[in-house]
Amino acid sequence: MFVDSVDLMVSSGKGGAGCVSFWTEKFVQKGGPDGGDGGKGGHVYFKVDNNTDTLSALRGRNHIKAENGRPGEGRKCYGCKGESVDIIVPPGTQIVDALTDEVLFDLLNEGEEVLFLEGGKGGLGNMHFKSSSNQRPTYAQPGLPGVTKEIRLEMKLIADVGLVGYPSVGKSTLIAAVSNARPKVAAYEFTTLTPNLGVVNVGEYDSFMMADIPGIIEGASDGRGLGLEFLRHIERTKTLLILVDIANYREMKYQYETLLVELQRYSEELAGRRFAVAITKCDTYPAEEANVLVEQFLEDIGLKANKTLNKFKAKKEYSSYGFEEDFGVDLPQNEPLFVLPISSVSHLNTEALRYTMKNYIDSVKEQEKED
Repeated sequence: MFVDSVDLMVSSGKGGAGCVSFWTEKFVQKGGPDGGDGGKGGHVYFKVDNNTDTLSALRGRNHIKAENGRPGEGRKCYGCKGESVDIIVPPGTQIVDALTDEVLFDLLNEGEEVLFLEGGKGGLGNMHFKSSSNQRPTYAQPGLPGVTKEIRLEMKLIADVGLVGYPSVGKSTLIAAVSNARPKVAAYEFTTLTPNLGVVNVGEYDSFMMADIPGIIEGASDGRGLGLEFLRHIERTKTLLILVDIANYREMKYQYETLLVELQRYSEELAGRRFAVAITKCDTYPAEEANVLVEQFLEDIGLKANKTLNKFKAKKEYSSYGFEEDFGVDLPQNEPLFVLPISSVSHLNTEALRYTMKNYIDSVKEQEKED
C-alpha cells in the first residue's frame, strides 16, 4: 500500500531518578551516601533509507516512544541509558509540526540521520549532595521528563521532471516507454492511483528522474479527483512536462488551460515552474492531419510554430516546435519550453524528448551553481 502522509506522536525517554543510598558494610558504621545517578532517556532519531519508498511501515503506530533511563542504584551504580528509537523514512520526507504546520526537517539524502528529540537527563544520586554541613543527604534528583511532539510526516518524491495531465492521456505509457518504471497501463481513467518514479537513461552514463502522478481534472484544487492529493509529489521538480491528449474528447486548449489553472490554484510556486508540453497519441491521426491539429493548438494558446528549430528529427513527418534556439533556462514562465508531438506506443519523438529534457535539466543545474 502506498502511504505518503502519516500523523504521529513521538516521545523521547524520561531520565532515570537518582538513588538515595548509604554505604553499609560490616564494621563500617557510617559509610556515607553512595546513591548513583539515573540513566539518560533514549533519543528519537530519523534515518533516511533508499530501500523504503513509502511511509506504510509507520501507519497505525500512533505513538512511538524511546525507552526511559533506568534509575540509579547504591554502591555508586549508575542507571543504564534508555534505548533510542530510529524511525526509518524514505528520501524526500518532510517532518512537519502538526500544530503549527512548520517544516522542522526536510530529509533528502540517503543515509542522512537527524536527532529529532533528545532524552531527558538522569537525576543525580545523593552522593552528589554530601558536604561538611550535610553528611547524610536523604534526597536525590528525579530524572527530567522526555519531550513529546505531534508531527506529520509527508513524503514528496524527488524527481527532475514531473508529468502533469488529465487522466488517461498517456502519462503511465510515457514513463514506461522512456524509463525503467512499470506502472499499470489500461484504457480507462484513473488507472494510476499512486505516484510512479522512473529513471530515464540518456546514453550510458547520464540519467534523470521522472515522476508520474494520478491525473488532474478540473476542480482538483477544490478536492475533486485524485490529483490534489498527490500534487505534493511534483513540488520538488524543477521542470514540469504537461501532457495534452490529441485524441481526447476534451479540446487540447481546454486541457492545457485547465491544468495551468489547477496548478495555479494549488501553489503559486508550482505554477511558476518552467514547463514543456508533449502532445500525446499523435499516431492516432495521419501525419498531415496531426500537424494541422498541433498548429491549431499553438494558435489557440497564442504561440507561433517555429519549424526552423526542428532539432528532433521527428519521424513520419511530424513537426516539433520550440521557442528558444538553445532551450536555455532564461525563458518566459508563461510560455512552454517546447511543444513536441509524441507517441509512446510507436516511440515517435520519445528519444527527442529524453535528450531535450536532459539538456534542459543540465542547464538548470549549471545556472543554480552559478547563482
